[in-house]
Amino acid sequence: MISGTLGPGTRYVFTDRHGGHSSAPFDGCNLSSRVGDDPDQVAANRRAVAGRLGIDPDRVVFLHQVHGADVVVAEQQWNGDAPQADGVVTTRRGLVLAVLAADCTPVLVADPDIGMVGAGHAGRPGLVRGVVPALLDRMRELGANPERAVAAIGPSVCGGCYEVPAPMQAEVAAAVPAARALTRQGTPALDIAAGVAAQLRAGGVPTVTRFPVCTMESPDHYSHRREGSPSGRFAGYVWLEP
Repeated sequence: MISGTLGPGTRYVFTDRHGGHSSAPFDGCNLSSRVGDDPDQVAANRRAVAGRLGIDPDRVVFLHQVHGADVVVAEQQWNGDAPQADGVVTTRRGLVLAVLAADCTPVLVADPDIGMVGAGHAGRPGLVRGVVPALLDRMRELGANPERAVAAIGPSVCGGCYEVPAPMQAEVAAAVPAARALTRQGTPALDIAAGVAAQLRAGGVPTVTRFPVCTMESPDHYSHRREGSPSGRFAGYVWLEP
């Protein structure tokens, strides 16, 4: 796991695939209930992670991620199915926000002065559609100031591995120029995390930490591009301490 704080009274974690109960092909700590894994094993994995973090598993909020730019506000655990969204914000202390990934970019943001945290899931479609600016906009609407915010970008596929067709690269780079990259072989590629970092800074966030862990290269993380479908998911968690 990668863990830290985004300022006083905040905590964040990016999990990995170790320490879980899932069987092949999800071997390890798969946290997604939407990839075909046994629901009981997923629930056991979520409880195991919560136990390691010292948090209440019933206070963790997951989303039904759809590669969009919708951002919701969480006041408590969802009553029923999780909303279809790729960003979530809360001011509730002890309520843990979670986003899932397996090559896409998990991004966690906090304004510790006002007591607000947010989490986003940015794949290629979400980057272009603007989930990161939407997350910052929703936090701003609720009283946060991005200029005093702190962000962390978790493990994701790197630009050296994420080869794409040239027209796709051009389409993404037209919206987010910083995402343009080349593979180690010199072919067109995308660096989604670099695009996320650029969007955070364009939104006013002065402090952005990016962890240079490539999911496609790391055996410690799930990777849809490396493993194919089905593949498990790790998660980024962020919360305000009670």
